[in-house]
Amino acid sequence: MRRVGHFLSDAWALTRPYWSSSERGRGVALLAAVIVLNLSLVGMTVVLTYWQRAFYNALEQKDGATFWSLLLLGGEADGTWFPGFCLVAAAYILIAVYQLYLRQALQIRWRRWLTERYLADWLADRAYYRIALTDPVTDNPDQRIADDIRLFVDDTLTLGLGLMNSVVTLFSFIFVLWSLSGPLEVLGISIPGYMVWVAILYSVLGTWLAHLIGRRLIDLNFLQQRVEADFRYGLMRVRDNVEGVALYGGEADEQRGLTARFRALMENWWAIMVATKRLTFFTAGFTQVASIFPIVVAAPAYFAGRIPLGGLIQTSSAFGQVQGSLSWFVDNYARLTEWRATVERLTTFDRAIATARRTDTGVETQSGADGAVVVNGVTLALPDGRILLQDASLRLNRAEAVLITGASGSGKSTLFRAIAGIWPFGRGVVTVPEGARALFLPQRPYFPLGTLRRAVCYPLDAQDVPEAAIRDALTAVGLSRLVDRLDEEDSWDRRLSGGEQQRLAFARALLVQPGFLFLDEATASLDPAGEEALYRLVRERMPETAVLSIAHRPAVARFHDRQLNVAEGRLSPVSA
Repeated sequence: MRRVGHFLSDAWALTRPYWSSSERGRGVALLAAVIVLNLSLVGMTVVLTYWQRAFYNALEQKDGATFWSLLLLGGEADGTWFPGFCLVAAAYILIAVYQLYLRQALQIRWRRWLTERYLADWLADRAYYRIALTDPVTDNPDQRIADDIRLFVDDTLTLGLGLMNSVVTLFSFIFVLWSLSGPLEVLGISIPGYMVWVAILYSVLGTWLAHLIGRRLIDLNFLQQRVEADFRYGLMRVRDNVEGVALYGGEADEQRGLTARFRALMENWWAIMVATKRLTFFTAGFTQVASIFPIVVAAPAYFAGRIPLGGLIQTSSAFGQVQGSLSWFVDNYARLTEWRATVERLTTFDRAIATARRTDTGVETQSGADGAVVVNGVTLALPDGRILLQDASLRLNRAEAVLITGASGSGKSTLFRAIAGIWPFGRGVVTVPEGARALFLPQRPYFPLGTLRRAVCYPLDAQDVPEAAIRDALTAVGLSRLVDRLDEEDSWDRRLSGGEQQRLAFARALLVQPGFLFLDEATASLDPAGEEALYRLVRERMPETAVLSIAHRPAVARFHDRQLNVAEGRLSPVSA
């Protein structure tokens, strides 16, 4: 019971923010409309049970006039006027259509709000980066944002409205059934409304058995969402690295890896199938028995002449509504397990984001009035705790160019990340001039989805950058052949060679015009002549920009004012 309470608390924590946000006005209006329409459907169902009684009584009495009036536009039966079935059916269809339409409108609005919120939280304070480094349990954030949010909203509305319908239906029909069933004598004791008690006992027993049979589905559905996402991620990795796979001839290994992921998916799916088969055996049998059970129970009264045929049909219908309402848990058990798995995945994702955003990077980044970037006493470690760099300090003044060299794995790129404020393992202080614009160019540039224009201008808004400036930047870095393709959409990270991608990254620097430019092997894919041309371009076009470069080639040193070297965990100056 404690686990159920904890789960409901998590579900409410995910649900509450939308209904207390600025969107709550429209959301409440849509929800209220859907509830009113749902209640109207329940009310029409109650009316139909009385209509059925009159209709079947007319059949039993062979009363053709009453039969046709009840079937078409309506008429009087047993002293009461009833609407015709055609009118009721038309109204029911209209209400059902708009109930679904408005529910879907609420669903997409809620999903949009939740998606925007999760995207903002995931991207804020570089939580996405820290989670990828430190939290292997929180897998596949893309699947949680794209699929789990959709499932959560859909299941919450469907199950919530369904439960409300069941409660309203229960209280609407329980009085009908009570009045129809009359008392039952058992061992000299008169039990009033006996069919109500029969329906309650039948449903409680069914609910208990359904939980015993189907509870394993909770963990299996949670795992299924994970293995589905893992398999899709493996396919995406192949798609995003087609050239590397092709060059290595790694198709056989990729197939083995993808097959292994799919096998895990398939094995869990078989386990779900077995558990669902057991549950379906029970629920299908439970439903079938429920369809005939009330008639069997009420038949003695009908054969004794105490109730007419219409009364028998109404009793059966009312019993079915009461029993169906009480059996809501049985009927929705499989979907409830899926909903629970979705809630758990979103809750753990929520907590991972909150933890990542609260976690101090260890290296404190602060603003300063000095016009330089100052690294003071920075110690950097790997996730396993091994120290890479001990007590490193440096100063990068405006218009100054500094080169950092060192062996691979010595900690140069980690220092680059620490200055950017994204490396979470370490301590020390990095001071950045207040209001200064810094741009970091890694060895492998990032390419957003979309047009070439967006790729060149990133991270600026392409709409704010004059086309003449974009064309000039591309020409300056040696990509003049691309100036007429700015509005083409393509996978530019695969369309351009490694050297062309790095040239394009320098075009970004020309457009951004940062006060501080940090380069981590940003020309490693270029030939020496191309590398020299880009460094010369930066010095000529951005003379006031401070440059900190990480590079291996000795020829790069002449474009810098001084040089530092990382060796044996220390950052030391290199004498001229």
